[in-house]
Amino acid sequence: MSEAWQRGWWAGAQALGSPNFGARPAHTAIDLVVVHSISLPPGEFGGDAVERLFTNRLDWDAHPYFQTIRGIEVSAHFFVRRDGRVQQFVSTLDRAWHAGRSAWRGRENCNDFSIGIELEGLEGGTFEDAQYTALARVFRALAAHHPLTQVVGHEHIAPGRKQDPGAGFDWCRLRHTLGWSATCFPEVEKKFIGSAPAMPSNSA
Repeated sequence: MSEAWQRGWWAGAQALGSPNFGARPAHTAIDLVVVHSISLPPGEFGGDAVERLFTNRLDWDAHPYFQTIRGIEVSAHFFVRRDGRVQQFVSTLDRAWHAGRSAWRGRENCNDFSIGIELEGLEGGTFEDAQYTALARVFRALAAHHPLTQVVGHEHIAPGRKQDPGAGFDWCRLRHTLGWSATCFPEVEKKFIGSAPAMPSNSA
């Protein structure tokens, strides 16, 4: 299930290199995945605006909303479209610019040790079956390539500042599809706070 990797690029995704990345701190274990949601303009799906945003090619004058984010330079490692297609913008070995000001379990600057996955969708909205299927495939590949221990949403690492992917994302569905320990997921964080999370099962 791992499929092929080459220097942090996954063969299961369309490669679209972003200039918005940097080096991770030396000897950093990449053990966290952060799930986001994005659509540009908000609530509109299927276009190439997100792709253009992540590659610094967005026409800021093409839509009034784009003026509110004019000049921003961001990226994610992966983008999962509504139809399940997966695009990759940054090698998982590098630091993508997706989390911003963030912290998880006492560690700040989550970009340093995490992989960012954007789902095409509206914050708080629901997601498509094809996206859950694709997301599980990405997670299995990642778990075979990196020492993952936790999966969270942007809302969990930047509470009060971010709310994605939001209430419409089905964490239980993802967990049951993968067959990973509940301690890897945010809905049980309060129960297991202070305990070591279980490693994902790559055989699931």
